[in-house]
Amino acid sequence: MGKAKRAHHSKSTWVRLILDTFILGDKTKLQKKSIIRQKPLTNLSNHLISLRDVSKSFNNSDKIDIFKGINFDMDAGQTLAIVGASGIGKSTLLHIIGTLDRPDSGTVLFQGEDVFAFNEEKLARFRNETLGFVFQFHHLLPEFSALENTMMPALIQGQTREGAGEPAEQILIRVGLKDRLFHRVSELSGGEQQRVALARALVLKPALLLADEPTGNLDKKNSEQVHELLLELNQELCMTLVVVTHNMKLAEMMSRSVTILDGKLVET
Repeated sequence: MGKAKRAHHSKSTWVRLILDTFILGDKTKLQKKSIIRQKPLTNLSNHLISLRDVSKSFNNSDKIDIFKGINFDMDAGQTLAIVGASGIGKSTLLHIIGTLDRPDSGTVLFQGEDVFAFNEEKLARFRNETLGFVFQFHHLLPEFSALENTMMPALIQGQTREGAGEPAEQILIRVGLKDRLFHRVSELSGGEQQRVALARALVLKPALLLADEPTGNLDKKNSEQVHELLLELNQELCMTLVVVTHNMKLAEMMSRSVTILDGKLVET
């Protein structure tokens, strides 16, 4: 996928997450109401994520089958790299796992529950409370500081600014931005901006972090630092990590690696 197409795809995905704010409540309610949590998902499975007979195709002038009956399981705490050439469906798979795109057929299970059976509000809350997202293009809000950007998922959830501020500050310090809390996006380097994006994704301590080319726009030094940080946080937060990447060094750091071949997932 070219950079322009990837940027558009990433932007549309981020728009889907922004729309969740309207599903979960308007700005006034978010400032005033106390936190509302959905009931914890009942763990009906030993697997954190399961895909059952998942298929997806695109129809332009011709029908293109991306996935054909994929079956896949991933356990809590595992790390996974999705690798392969551009255009084979890596990001599409990530977005289906993250409920940002729907399969044509098949089932996506999280702890044994069919997430696409949720109504719109429950699905939006599931994304907010259970998933974290990091993209190649950070999509930070330029008019806000690093701290304010990091607070956003907690504010969307309904926390007060005071309640959202403390965990946001803690995770920013953890990713090495203690001295950049109140800097606006334009005052941060590319590596620092991506660290803010990572902090924003992790501020609610999600069970699953989904990263699409998280270091694709960074130089070698910053890329390696973010790679190490991802693995450290995977251990510290006991989170599951799925990364789409062309960086084979990052892929080799994951506990598992898969690619897409003839519409099927293949372990590499």
